[in-house]
Amino acid sequence: MVIIPVIISGGPGARLWPLSRETYPKPFIRLSDGTSLIQHSLRRAIAIPGVEEIVTISHRDRLFEIRDHYAELAIGGLKHRFILEPEGRDTAAAIATAAAEIAGEHGGDTVMCIFPGDHIITDQPAFLAAANQAIAMARDQRLATLGIRPDKPETAYGYIEADGTQVLRFVEKPDAARARSFLASGRFLWNSGMFFCQAGTMLTLMEEHCSDIIADCRRCLEGARRSTGDGFTQIELLSDCFSEVRKTSIDYAVLEKATKLAVVPCDIGWSDIGSWDAFARLTPADQQGNVLSGSVAALDVKNSFVRSEGRLIGLIGVDDLIVVDTADALLVAARDRVQDVKQLSNRLKIEGHKSYREHPKVHRPWGTYTVLETGPRFKIKRIEVKPGARLSLQMHHHRSEHWIVVAGHARIINGDQEMILEPDQSTYIPVGQRHRLENPGATPLILIEVQTGAYLEEDDIVRFDDIYGR
Repeated sequence: MVIIPVIISGGPGARLWPLSRETYPKPFIRLSDGTSLIQHSLRRAIAIPGVEEIVTISHRDRLFEIRDHYAELAIGGLKHRFILEPEGRDTAAAIATAAAEIAGEHGGDTVMCIFPGDHIITDQPAFLAAANQAIAMARDQRLATLGIRPDKPETAYGYIEADGTQVLRFVEKPDAARARSFLASGRFLWNSGMFFCQAGTMLTLMEEHCSDIIADCRRCLEGARRSTGDGFTQIELLSDCFSEVRKTSIDYAVLEKATKLAVVPCDIGWSDIGSWDAFARLTPADQQGNVLSGSVAALDVKNSFVRSEGRLIGLIGVDDLIVVDTADALLVAARDRVQDVKQLSNRLKIEGHKSYREHPKVHRPWGTYTVLETGPRFKIKRIEVKPGARLSLQMHHHRSEHWIVVAGHARIINGDQEMILEPDQSTYIPVGQRHRLENPGATPLILIEVQTGAYLEEDDIVRFDDIYGR
């Protein structure tokens, strides 16, 4: 019987703003060991015996970053299947699409192990024991989940009321009083968001409880763009179809309605890292209760989490704070208000503030660019192109560009000319001229780009040829 983990890498992780952004969300955050959350998820998934293929579901714009994070782990012999969404429609649509795809490719008796791509588990042996127990339940045509034994009255998690391994009901996030009563009763577990079932079982449950979702997702799969490469399959769902799928969670669509649900109570060192306070608990605190990361100078500071991504942060005589500093945004919050960070992030989105969407360092399939400075009619960027990568053949209606190579070698098309530039060499690209940048070398290409013109936003691009299909 085939076992296929399904990693869902979905929302923006707004509670971890400003480190998590819409275009570079929570799964890509790296922990103190240098490993990202999605890399931890992949490692856990492939540790399950018998796994030879991974299905990853994410927004299509995040594919290349996910593949880069996976490639860093250098795991050989593993097949990947990427299901790419044009927009998020929540977990019911994601799981429906995965179940239909897996059943079609491997059969309805294939066991799906469904994992969020942004959780952390510190006790790997305990996790594997619990997962194997849940897989056995799934083979008995049950839908099983891992229930975390609570150690405090947490209001940020959903709960499962259970009698042994039998699920009695799912409960939404409670207020503080209900959370305390749940903890005292001994009958409630935290809902981990990890599920195990045969693909055919999930399809049957969805046909019974949310038939419109599974029908629409099957239709989207039939019309999807498919491509294959060395060890991977790519399935791109189309916007016109997928935007019509009803948006709801798997909890509402299936779990709260279904019977024959099972739960494995466990202690596996689990956290969904749903707040900065939860993030802080991943690192042991010092004698003053502080977790300090990066360039931080603290005097008479207690019970605070402080993270600097660059510049020095100095604090004097403060307690119970969350301070997170990035290149373009600073968060300062009372430690008991960390759940409200999502409200702040959503407010920035409503107001159209760029810091909700992206960092100054922006990731692209070919590499990254970082905005160094902007002013009236000019913008300065640092551009880094991966070895062997190239940008699209393009032109701009409103800006000219001046490229100065500082490291590596650049192959450039500039109008009718093709040239190789070395460090300390440059070229000027006037408004309306076709151009392309490529790194033909084996080391990163780094250049400084100076843009001048009346309009300098990223949507002033006309692409004529693009190997990434944009």
